[in-house]
Amino acid sequence: MTQQRIAPALVPAFAPDGVLRASINLGNPILAGRSPAGGDPAGVSVDLAYEFGRRLGVDVELVVFEKAAASVDAVRAEKADIGFFAVDPARSEGLLFTAPYVLIEGSYLVPEASALTENGQVDREGTRISVGSGSAYDLFLTRAIERAEIVRLQGAPAALAALREGEAEVAAGIRQLLEGEARRAPGVRMLPGRFMVIRQAMGIPAARGTAAQDVLASFVEEMKASGFVAEALERHGVEGALVAPAAQLPS
Repeated sequence: MTQQRIAPALVPAFAPDGVLRASINLGNPILAGRSPAGGDPAGVSVDLAYEFGRRLGVDVELVVFEKAAASVDAVRAEKADIGFFAVDPARSEGLLFTAPYVLIEGSYLVPEASALTENGQVDREGTRISVGSGSAYDLFLTRAIERAEIVRLQGAPAALAALREGEAEVAAGIRQLLEGEARRAPGVRMLPGRFMVIRQAMGIPAARGTAAQDVLASFVEEMKASGFVAEALERHGVEGALVAPAAQLPS
């Protein structure tokens, strides 16, 4: 595969100060976390950030956040130059996205004794769903849930704790994270299937323009087609996430 060529005139659109600031969300363990050796950020999004910086010919500075909403806000406010987010209509203002590079399932976790057996039973009166505030599944459920109550908390650990402590009947989140919680300690179980697919993409501040968006979109498509994303998922031991299918780019 021919490597994408980035015109020098477009480099300042991504790194106006000569350094590419990449917003990294550690709240999504599928894409990034702390390395066991040293605690530095590591993961698929980190690998993509460094590779894109290499293409631009600039150094990369990781701007690290514990929550998706803070990571999104940093790019929207141009305190970071690129970011890695779930595509959602509620995040469209002030941002330009690529097509997704990874697909992740959003699922439900319930107490072992819960009468709930399938996703369609969750949206009913008297059910409290705990979620990480500002997460992709919070945004989705805000539009989709009509009868249940959404309990928004500061991050996924708080949402899981609320379920354990009886402050919610259901916890919503990334499937792999919920499966890990179910393995960690007895007393909870997954509902089968998924309630949504989270489409993880790259994004830039809207002020950087559509020419920059096109460059980033082409980079994402190359990273998928070349096997870079698949190899990064394997290297970091990520299971369950899928490489997104190829997108049709403008000719």
